[in-house]
Amino acid sequence: MDSQGKRAVRLRLTGAAVVAGISGAAGSWAYARAGASASDLVRDLAVGWAYVVAGMMAWRRRPANHTGRLMVAEGITWFLGNLQGTAVPALFTFGAWWEALNMAVLLHLVLSFPEGRLTTVLTRRLVQFAYALVAVGGLLRTLMFDPTADTGATYLDCRDCGPNLFLVPSWNGAFATFDAVYHAVGWVISAVAVVAVVLRWRHASAARRRALLPAWIGIAVAVAFLMWDMLFYVVTWFGEVGSVAEQAVYLLSDLAQVVVPFAFLGGLLRMRLQRAEVSGLVIDIGTDPDPSRVREALVRVLGDPTLRLGLWREERGAYVDGAGREVSPEGSGRTRVGAADGRPLALLHHDPALHEDPELLESVAAALRLALENVWLRTRAKDVATRIVQAADAERGRLERDLHDGAQARLVFALMAVRRVQRGLADHTDAALRSAADEAESSLRLAIEELRGLAQGIHPAVLTREGLGPALTALAREAALPVVVAAEPRRYDALVETTAYFTVCEALSNAAKHARARAVSVSARHQDGRLVVETVDDGVGGADTARGTGLRGLADRLAAVDGVLHIHSPAGGGTRIRAELPCG
Repeated sequence: MDSQGKRAVRLRLTGAAVVAGISGAAGSWAYARAGASASDLVRDLAVGWAYVVAGMMAWRRRPANHTGRLMVAEGITWFLGNLQGTAVPALFTFGAWWEALNMAVLLHLVLSFPEGRLTTVLTRRLVQFAYALVAVGGLLRTLMFDPTADTGATYLDCRDCGPNLFLVPSWNGAFATFDAVYHAVGWVISAVAVVAVVLRWRHASAARRRALLPAWIGIAVAVAFLMWDMLFYVVTWFGEVGSVAEQAVYLLSDLAQVVVPFAFLGGLLRMRLQRAEVSGLVIDIGTDPDPSRVREALVRVLGDPTLRLGLWREERGAYVDGAGREVSPEGSGRTRVGAADGRPLALLHHDPALHEDPELLESVAAALRLALENVWLRTRAKDVATRIVQAADAERGRLERDLHDGAQARLVFALMAVRRVQRGLADHTDAALRSAADEAESSLRLAIEELRGLAQGIHPAVLTREGLGPALTALAREAALPVVVAAEPRRYDALVETTAYFTVCEALSNAAKHARARAVSVSARHQDGRLVVETVDDGVGGADTARGTGLRGLADRLAAVDGVLHIHSPAGGGTRIRAELPCG
């Protein structure tokens, strides 16, 4: 916050302190005139000014959050009802009308804590109705209220207070009924507010609950003593049990209400709720930036159920939400999130009131930027890895063709020439010459076989011509141990077939070299849009990707094409290697 903003906050705090001082002084004067004792005055001032002091601290520390202002407003309005203890008609009438305003402010404070704003339609309607009840219902009640006739209508015992400037004498007969309805409606609002608080608690995250806990404990204590206090007031004979018990309840009730504003302050300043949840935003988004899931995480952090999230789609040149609708970047309540190099990443369309807490928005934007950048980098890395694998497989195929069409063809031609020489030397008298020709023919045959095996290992031609099933069958025939193959006669993408083939090659090699297996079974099948390839041997087991580069290489190769490798290899129980590759 700049110096001008800080100066404005200081001026508002000073003004609030002056108003709170005047309100407390006037309220105490009126309360004393109504017969309050010194201890009553001290307790009353302690409650009201506790809200003011705690609220000013919260306001100063978190000026963008309205919680501090609401706490100050609660402390100021706490004393309004006391004005009914005066003989000044205007003050008496004002106090009678706005006696319950502090209850509406407290409801607003509870339902908006800790964000300092109402985040649901239900809470907004409740608070609006509460203020309307005090403004309209309180006025109608005041029009019917005759302090000389309805002496028990307030918590003050003052028979010579008033008069009421707004009194309509002909309406006084309906006062008792209207007063009962007025209080009943207030209790209904309170009950619905409790339900709203419970629902909010149930849907809150662990960090939010920890932040809310101090305030809810303080509220619960205050409400418990308030109910006990009401029992003395409603059930008259209960108070006859003893004035000492009654005074003790009043004292504890006031002390509990002094604790409540500082519980609010502690919950607001100690936990830093949104900052705590922002830190988990990257984890919540994870590796898959699904717009719906990301929006849910942001709604939880920002407390704005109206929030819309648009992720940048390069192919459309626009921000797009989870439903595929474009989110306009124009208008109020927009926060853009861009990469460090200027690339657009996301757009938040939120409640414009969130701009009053720029630090929170900056923290959320930074966390979202980090999460989306991580996803982008992982995607780029995976794309690069996939292209590398594709390029390697293409190079394998090119080498196989070059060997087959080049060196292998020349060796075959040479072998044919040697065999013609052999036929010409069949009747030759020089045995050494015939032996040299035979030796050349044998060496050429061996070289062709080795070259063919090398080409097959680089990239089997049968895999390209006929597919995975025949390639696995050919591989089984050349294996060093018995292999049974069960493969569906189906073609897949070339990269998928190549990856599956070399997965089986590595598994058979491990079974022969390390597992001391006697037999291996190989299966390849299409299942739920994936190619599933399994090799099972009856060897010694104990295979571990951490101890061998072959299996680690397999896992990396599969990951490059969005595949997954599963290995089950208990000691002495054989090895099962399962590869799953997406194939549509």
